[in-house]
Parts: sequence; C-alpha cells; structure tokens
Amino acid sequence: MLKKTYAVCRLNKATLPDGEFVSLTMSGGEISLVCEVTKMPCGCRAETGWRALRVKGPLDFSLTGILADLSGVLARAGVSIFALSTYDTDYIFVKQVRLEDAQNALTTHGHTVIENA
Repeated sequence: MLKKTYAVCRLNKATLPDGEFVSLTMSGGEISLVCEVTKMPCGCRAETGWRALRVKGPLDFSLTGILADLSGVLARAGVSIFALSTYDTDYIFVKQVRLEDAQNALTTHGHTVIENA
C-alpha cells in the first residue's frame, strides 16, 4: 500500500507534479491526472480521498486474471475501485473510508496486504 492520499483530477491542460505516484493520461481530448492530494493543481475538478494498493510485481504481460481476481473480491465486498497499471505493476485505488474494508476482504480471500510498501 502506498502511504499517501490521492486525487483523481480532470485537467484542461497537461500538468505533471512530482510525488510518490503520478499518472497522467490523455485520450480523446480528456486529460486525467492521479497524484497526491497535496500536489493536485489548483482549480481542477477532482475526486479526492483515494488510497493505493500496489500489486506485488513485476508482472509478466502473459499473466491473466490477477486484476480480475482482486477487483472481484473487492466488488463482492462492496468496495469501489479505480485501477491503473504501469509497465511492471498494477495499482488499485480505493476510497480512504473503505480502505479497512478492502484490506479485510483481500486478506479473507488469501491475499496479503503490506501496509508500508
């Protein structure tokens, strides 16, 4: 689990702050940014209060079902997610208020949640 609290932002122009985790996605005229709440651009539209669970990797591109399994466990527990991937690693963002529920659901289903990653 990453230590910071994150925001998912909708931007009018690309901005790339620094931080523990930053993801900038541009598609079809839409610009989205995931960054630490404390580093989000002023005046942007944002959904705040996300925490990130990092799937231990690196993961081979030929592996199947990892994200489906994790997201299925969380869906059955009623926990909404926002998922992102980098070249080697998958990240599952859950709202801070549901973090304990997410951790309990994953642990109950045999997954290990490392809290200080």
